[in-house]
Amino acid sequence: MSLESGLAFFAAILIFSVTPGPGVFAVLARALISGARSCFYLSLGMAISDIIYLILACFGLAVIAQNWGEVFTVIRWVGAAYLFYIGYKIWKSPISESIDGSALPAQGKAASFLQGFLISASNPKVILFYIAFLPTFMDVTVFSVGDIAIASALTLIGLMIGLMCIAGTAAKARQYFKSPKAMGRLNKASGSIMMGAGSFLALKSQ
Repeated sequence: MSLESGLAFFAAILIFSVTPGPGVFAVLARALISGARSCFYLSLGMAISDIIYLILACFGLAVIAQNWGEVFTVIRWVGAAYLFYIGYKIWKSPISESIDGSALPAQGKAASFLQGFLISASNPKVILFYIAFLPTFMDVTVFSVGDIAIASALTLIGLMIGLMCIAGTAAKARQYFKSPKAMGRLNKASGSIMMGAGSFLALKSQ
């Protein structure tokens, strides 16, 4: 991969990372309630899942997306159910919990990472996206391990920058929701966003 191709690939990934979807909505809702820092492992889980799809695409394994449809359906429903659960908890959380940042269910790093991984892994069409996407920037007939490693690193950095920028922007908006009434509205809005992400995940086409 040339320097020019690498820069163009990185820019495209950065744009892709902020494209509205269940992952972006999940980061947005979490950052509004718990701040940007709480979104790091959630975003990392999504990025790692995408990188796995990228690597599979590099090896031409699109057949997985076609033959393992049942597995991806289960993953999608699990991810959707969890987003609904989180959205409900945010919606029903007391104002005092919102103000001190505990509206979301308690999550460790591993649980947050797994949530993000499930959100991205539930969409096997990502592998098809990368298969169509990669030839624009790379000569897929002469892939090397180095090319795959560079593409994976650029994808990780680009996705994390994009998702954490969204988280940071949403977190800054929290300063406008200091009163109990405003925090109540924020709970409802954030909960609705999270449940909307779950709906998108559950209802999107196979």
